[in-house]
Amino acid sequence: MLRYGPGDGFAVIDGEGSLWNAALLSADAAQLQTPLERPACHQGAPQPALVLAVAVVKRDFELVVRMAVELGVDRLIPLLCERTAVLGQLKPERWRSIAAEAAEQCERLWLPRIDEPQPLAALLAEPLAPGALGLWATTRQGELPDLSQPLEGDAGDAAGQVWLACGPEGGWSGAEEQRALAASWRPVQLGPHILRSSTAAVAAMAGLARWRWRRCSC
Repeated sequence: MLRYGPGDGFAVIDGEGSLWNAALLSADAAQLQTPLERPACHQGAPQPALVLAVAVVKRDFELVVRMAVELGVDRLIPLLCERTAVLGQLKPERWRSIAAEAAEQCERLWLPRIDEPQPLAALLAEPLAPGALGLWATTRQGELPDLSQPLEGDAGDAAGQVWLACGPEGGWSGAEEQRALAASWRPVQLGPHILRSSTAAVAAMAGLARWRWRRCSC
């Protein structure tokens, strides 16, 4: 808004799919150009919803949040795992502020949800919702399907939500891997190389976003 002057138009969104046109009247006043009860456009929530459950990392987590939002994540769950190592305090309110800025920058009409950090054990204790596809990004597990395989198969076709879990620096523990399998999460790999945790999360989110775009252009 610092570059705008009186008479300049801009868009106002509510974070729930609606957009209004507005014009700046002065440095501290603006006016809607479309009635509040009749937005200029309304967009339904993207389907299927993309949920990224990602371990908090020592560095780069704010960048993970920003890039995941720009790529189209609908819900981000910060995870605390057995091998999680963080510097300083967790900052969920700061992450939500970053998410809002990123959504505005890329002109998203729906503001993604950023959960409070939670232990991985709590996530795995809750069964996946009916119709949800849970993908578990992992390495060194022998022959693993690529991320794209379950998405392009029957499971992806039927998915109402796609959940993807990405682990911490140092990887998942053996016990975490076993609990995920027992909870019906499907192990997948992200390629031939071992990636940094932050890189893995962004790369995986990019793959999910491309798949959804090809499927339904959202």
